[in-house]
Amino acid sequence: MRKIAVVGPGRVGESTAQILAQQSLCHELVLLGTREGVARGIALDIQESAPLFGFDTRVVGGADPALLRDADLVIITAGQARKPGMSRDDLRDANLAVIRSVVDEVLRFAPQAMVLMVTNPVDVLTYAAWRQTGWPRRRILGLSGVLDSARMASFVAQASGYSVRDITAMVIGGHGDAMVPLPEYTCINGIPIKHILDPDTIARLIEHTRQGGAEILALKQTSSAYDSPAASIATMVEAVIRDRKRILPCVALLDGEYGQRDIAMGVPVVLGLSGMEKVLELPLTDEESRALLRSGEAVRASLSGLS
Repeated sequence: MRKIAVVGPGRVGESTAQILAQQSLCHELVLLGTREGVARGIALDIQESAPLFGFDTRVVGGADPALLRDADLVIITAGQARKPGMSRDDLRDANLAVIRSVVDEVLRFAPQAMVLMVTNPVDVLTYAAWRQTGWPRRRILGLSGVLDSARMASFVAQASGYSVRDITAMVIGGHGDAMVPLPEYTCINGIPIKHILDPDTIARLIEHTRQGGAEILALKQTSSAYDSPAASIATMVEAVIRDRKRILPCVALLDGEYGQRDIAMGVPVVLGLSGMEKVLELPLTDEESRALLRSGEAVRASLSGLS
């Protein structure tokens, strides 16, 4: 990929840019912020690490939206982070205007790009970006399930004592309290965790996964998570750029899959060079289906507040 732009070089954006540069995932990496000096300074700091990490990616930063010109992929991390006590709707209202302004600039300068939404509430804002652009759904993605699944896999490793390298997890649904961890599709070297961990432990892991982001926020106080989100973003970007055809849980626009339509929520998809190439419909238990339905209702409740 020739050019990637990260809009909003805060903590998540900066960590993301560092990983993308280290992995040489593009020729040019742009950091677009609202403060010229800050964006340029972050870009320069990353660029000066190139001799140590051995990457040739050119990193630039600034506040001029024209920096987006001809970007192949725009990663949107701009907006407020969730603060203790903020509701999902509070965050939606705070970030919606920001995202609409960013998408306007993307339409102006990078009309052929893909968009990866990171800003929360990510499912609502992914939908808003899709509706604003009118683009095919394959070109609009959101981060959720890769991060939530990584958290669940980490917790499974801690609970089981087995290597995290052998653990895969699957979390779908809305990003937040209504997410739907799927223990049937969470495995240790291909073995479902129900054959290794007892039901009470699995129940605790599921609840821990749902509260994973809030737990970090409560502990850090001054910021939410940024290292694990950045690693999750890079995983999605690498799958697209390298045309990996990886099956990853991401926020995608649904058109009848899982009985949902005209909504964005986390589902397993195939990621490749053209973006979201396919939604995979997994067989779900009755309980999982009900949980996914409730999750969809929570997302729709937030969508109803879009103007």
